[in-house]
Amino acid sequence: MSYVKEVYQSIAAKNSHEPEFLQAVEEVLATIEPAVEKDPIYRQNAILERITEPDRMIMFRVPWVDDKGNIQVNRGYRVQFNNAIGPYKGGIRLHPSVNLSIIKFLGFEQIFKNALTGLPIGGGKGGSDFDPKGKSDREVMAFCQSFMTELYRHIGADVDVPAGDIGTGAREIGYMYGQYKRITSLYEGVLTGKGLTYGGSLARKEATGFGLVYMTEEMLKSKGNTIAGKTVVVSGSGNVATYACEKAQQLGAKVVAMSDSNGWVFDKDGIDIAAIKQIKEVERKRISEYVNYRPQAEYHTDGRIWDVPCDVALPCATQNELHLSDAETLIKNGVMAVCEGANMPSTPDAIHKLQSSGIFFVPGKAANAGGVAVSALEMSQNSMRLSWTFDEVDQRLKGIMAGIFGQLKGVCDEFGFGDNYVAGANIAGFKKVATSMIAHGAV
Repeated sequence: MSYVKEVYQSIAAKNSHEPEFLQAVEEVLATIEPAVEKDPIYRQNAILERITEPDRMIMFRVPWVDDKGNIQVNRGYRVQFNNAIGPYKGGIRLHPSVNLSIIKFLGFEQIFKNALTGLPIGGGKGGSDFDPKGKSDREVMAFCQSFMTELYRHIGADVDVPAGDIGTGAREIGYMYGQYKRITSLYEGVLTGKGLTYGGSLARKEATGFGLVYMTEEMLKSKGNTIAGKTVVVSGSGNVATYACEKAQQLGAKVVAMSDSNGWVFDKDGIDIAAIKQIKEVERKRISEYVNYRPQAEYHTDGRIWDVPCDVALPCATQNELHLSDAETLIKNGVMAVCEGANMPSTPDAIHKLQSSGIFFVPGKAANAGGVAVSALEMSQNSMRLSWTFDEVDQRLKGIMAGIFGQLKGVCDEFGFGDNYVAGANIAGFKKVATSMIAHGAV
């Protein structure tokens, strides 16, 4: 039995109750096997055993008082996975689905995603099963302050730098940062995604969505094509989806569908991004409101957004949202490329179907790395007490995404993987982190 298979069997036995984490580990180990088996140094240094076990997992209760005066209790997490190339870096997810398995899968993915950026940041992730939807600003503030009252002791500008994620936007980051500052008396870049008035970076809000489209364009350009003139479907309507839609339209594509957890909208004339921003960022309402701005659009609660014919599909909502049946529908309808804006949004059988059918597929750890890349640029600006212009940050982001695609293609060419960018991303990220771990010794 190969070293990779031995390690995976051990991990599966120890973490049998964590399906999302095991899915992420299995995908990575399966694709890096050619590189691992080629060089005995990885087994000699127990790299797979070490890289799949977090440095530490922190779990804590988060009590807070709602508007009715009742005490509520949620569970908080921070998984610090690997800091071989820099401080732990990864978002805080606030969503009812959050559990240890999901936080571990996200933290594990973050190791390789962060390595691909070329910036000195390690992998981590955090969150809570708290749901900010339907909560007043005061309730959200009460939760965030309680959450940070425990978390602050485990983070720091050179230790662990959390950021936003699903359910954690500028409002939540502001409340958390205020509490951190209040407790520690430190004004430092301990969180990213901050407001522009207190250390945030221009283009951070747009970064993940813009980066996703820059990656899609790089991949299409390598095939002598472009996103201009293409019909695009984007799942989700949060931060990533919104700015992926905006950048795709700026580059000449037509985005015809977006969604949220309740349903999806189809606009044959192209999504009105100003309406989406008003509904989601200002009014904080459901995407069903879109038809009030564009009466010609259709709102659906049945079927799947992937039923809409498109040239390019950008899944930007949540994990395991694009299933085998969706992949089959996309292929039947003529899709040419699928690039992931969310973390692990496609199931393994869906990915296999897309790749085996010749569809260009770029995984989230490469395609959505733009957000964490600009978070690292925000850290740099905080350290230097500088603020770069939007265009400066955007140009750096574009260069980083081009660099990531170059890494994927380089690995694919080296190992004869063709267009298997999943393997390319995993091996490129793994080799950088593993080399650093080996240099640091058995720690």
